Amino acid sequence: MTQPEHDVLKAAQDNLWLHFTRHSSYQQSEIPTIVRGEGSYIYDIHGKRYLDGLAGLFVVQVGHGRQELAEAAAKQAQELAFFPLWSYAHPKAAELAQRLAEQTPGDLNRVFFTTGGGEAVETAWKLAKQYYKEIGKPLKHKVISRQVAYHGTPQGALSITGIPAFKQMFEPLVPGSVRVPNTNHYRADEISGVAGMTPEEYGRWAADRVAQAIEMEGPDTVAAVFAEPVQNAGGCLPPPPGYFQRLREICDEYDVLLVSDEVICAFGRLGTMFGGQKFDYVPDIITCAKGLTSGYSPIGAMIAHDRLFEPFKSGETMFAHGYTFGGHPVSSAVALANLDIFEREDLLGHVTKNEPLFRQTLDDLRDLPIVGDVRGSGYFWGLELVKDKATKETFSAEESERLLRGFLSKALFEAGLYCRADDRGDPVIQLAPPLIAGPREFDEIGSILRGVLTEAWARL
Repeated sequence: MTQPEHDVLKAAQDNLWLHFTRHSSYQQSEIPTIVRGEGSYIYDIHGKRYLDGLAGLFVVQVGHGRQELAEAAAKQAQELAFFPLWSYAHPKAAELAQRLAEQTPGDLNRVFFTTGGGEAVETAWKLAKQYYKEIGKPLKHKVISRQVAYHGTPQGALSITGIPAFKQMFEPLVPGSVRVPNTNHYRADEISGVAGMTPEEYGRWAADRVAQAIEMEGPDTVAAVFAEPVQNAGGCLPPPPGYFQRLREICDEYDVLLVSDEVICAFGRLGTMFGGQKFDYVPDIITCAKGLTSGYSPIGAMIAHDRLFEPFKSGETMFAHGYTFGGHPVSSAVALANLDIFEREDLLGHVTKNEPLFRQTLDDLRDLPIVGDVRGSGYFWGLELVKDKATKETFSAEESERLLRGFLSKALFEAGLYCRADDRGDPVIQLAPPLIAGPREFDEIGSILRGVLTEAWARL
């Protein structure tokens, strides 16, 4: 090990506070340190190569090492490195807003830029609250979201999040958030208490729980429903057929905004530019981030329907909300160059064409006794791990700890695959490679998973 490498590892150990990390895990070992990326692969400080099976964090759509994105950032920084969007505009933010509006479904034409997804969710809730006050419905402020759903870490977004363990240390949070069942059809019997429902029946049942919650809270108090096209936490939960169509009907009936949280699902992750397009629904607001720049520079956005902007077009009304770095010129320039790559390389078509092969690669793992379910969409998939396939018996908290953190996370990484082994909900492995990945990368993912999961079962 060279002295510079040693210094970096020591600095990481002594001074860096990692996100969502048990630092005790690294008391006796070095912190994995990634120094380079190329295509669908990343390299650690020792030169070892790993397949990036999570696109960083559902982010690096066009792959690592794209020179044109670095050049776009450098060119913009030389021209205008920074200017805020507080009562002023700059060309790249205006151009990006127009380009996004052209690609959104329906009349979602007003783009409010943030620096990330949690801020976009926070922005959407604040807009919903003020919008209803401005149109004479001041009591409408509550939000309905789904169990085990993750919507971010700011205080408002965290309130909307449906993972108790992430919230308890930061309570009291923003009041007014209500939880309903999610769309995990694999667990439908235990979630609903009704045995044997088809996906369509369960989708209707789950959507109707939203209507029930609105009635319970009082329709005059509910402002919005937040839902991801494919729910991330819990392991890539796709909507059953008809779910979002019914959700749209409910929101229209009760004058409640439907917010499509697409921080992960937008920008090609499902094979469409926006996630709602995959499942044929038009929300009132889209929140997005991550893949907009493929992670080459931070940016996020809340994209709102034209009617939500109406109260702010005249008089003294102002949306008193903003972020210093929202719509940053460099990030906006990178986002535009990133979208150019999408068009030039037809990444949406690439994902759509390869989705069946990716799914088949993962479906082939169903013969393993530990794999209970395979679910997802596009390039966004989860494998739910079980103790008994026949009964769908899951692992206890202690067993899950031993399986995921005691073995799987480290073993998969050591085998050359960076992905996520997670138990927010039931134990799952999540996979979301860069959108440029194809059959070769799928084969590598399948091979590594088969070897490591076979060993995991033997250890049980």
